[in-house]
Order: sequence, then structure tokens, then C-alpha cells
Amino acid sequence: MGSTTPSYDLETEINKKFPVDHINIDLLNKTTLKFLGEIEQAPPVFSAIKKDGKRLYEYAREGKDVAINKRKVFIHSFEITNIELPHVDFRISCSKGTYIRSIAHDYGKALGSGGHLSKLRRTKIGDFNVDIAQDPSVLSERILQ
Repeated sequence: MGSTTPSYDLETEINKKFPVDHINIDLLNKTTLKFLGEIEQAPPVFSAIKKDGKRLYEYAREGKDVAINKRKVFIHSFEITNIELPHVDFRISCSKGTYIRSIAHDYGKALGSGGHLSKLRRTKIGDFNVDIAQDPSVLSERILQ
């Protein structure tokens, strides 16, 4: 919280800073409720989505403005897992097509402060889940047996 980047993550440099002293746990929790269910979000301009046959990030790197249509996505759950301002960790369960970078950006905006993603860990997709994952070395041992 407290800063934005053009890419909504740390791929690009911070371009604006905002105060965070007004942010507290109650505001964080109330704001997460605004993001539950079906929401509209604009994909980040630094994304691989194509517009007129060209990837958006190509336009962005050229410094060109491109109109991006919002998309409907579904947020099943949005849980704050740790707060050490300006860092706020969260866990989201969402539909395909959701950009977590956009969530971080929009969440910071809804808090009255900027926001960007500083790290991302995908923990589940379909039937694959890190909770049941195996170490690759164990898998290679099984293949060799």
C-alpha cells in the first residue's frame, strides 16, 4: 500500500506515493467486502492480452495509451493474512481470468491509497494444489525405479 506502478507490480518503478497512516484493520476488512462476488476489473496495461493483433505490454512499453475494456471476474474469497504496513498480505480464491495485480491496484485505490503487487504465489489451479504437491526430486526417484 502507499504506492503505485504502471505495471501494478514491481516490473516497473514506483510512479506515485500516497499516505497509509489512515489504513487500519477495520478499513482493510471493510474494503475486502467490496471485492467479493462478481466484479468488473480492467486488466493491467502490462499484460499479454491482445488488442488489434498486438500484446498490451508492447503498447505499454512503447508508451502508448490503449483503451482496455473491463471484464467480469468472480472473487470467491478475499482474506487478509498479514498486516505490516505498508505491506498487506492476502489470499484470494477467484475465477479464471482474474488479474491479482489489478486487484492489488484497485484495492489500494479503494483504500484511499495506492497499491501494487510485490509478490505472488499461486497455490491452486484446478485439481493441483501446493498442499498435496510433491518435491520434484521424489518424483524423479519414482520415475527411475
